[in-house]
Amino acid sequence: MLFWGVFHDRLKYAIIKPLHKNGDRCDISKYRPVSLLTSFSKISETLMQRRILKHLTKCNILNTEQYGFRLGFRTDNATYKLTTEILNAMNNKLLVGGIFYDLEKAFDCVNHDILLSKLKFYGISDKDRRLYQSYLDNRYCTTAVYNDSKNGDKVSNWAKVRHGVP
Repeated sequence: MLFWGVFHDRLKYAIIKPLHKNGDRCDISKYRPVSLLTSFSKISETLMQRRILKHLTKCNILNTEQYGFRLGFRTDNATYKLTTEILNAMNNKLLVGGIFYDLEKAFDCVNHDILLSKLKFYGISDKDRRLYQSYLDNRYCTTAVYNDSKNGDKVSNWAKVRHGVP
């Protein structure tokens, strides 16, 4: 897989189960989708993630304020840095303002062509880029909702995934 730059089609099928977060169980927005994949698919994704993160770190591509998905960079580090900078500015009698974005659904709408062009721009090419393209192409998912009757789960038809990050 890593050698040839091909992510096998058998690893591209996900069963999505809605996981209740909190609040009213009748409110759809109180659920988040969890993709159930094969163990081998998860292991392969971890290897791919480590390789790309190593490249981004080695080439100094990531911004120092990028805390997500990085070893040793946690959200409490980001909170500490933000709080420290605000307090320092206030101590120096500077005006402090902030704009915050809710990117909760950002990964759901990622365009695959744009993502692949960004990978090329940041130096991921040839078989590595083919691997990510292969990873994104021909993915399918179904949604399974638990039914507490004796009929078992309700399962949707398989659908092709055309955007988003698996």
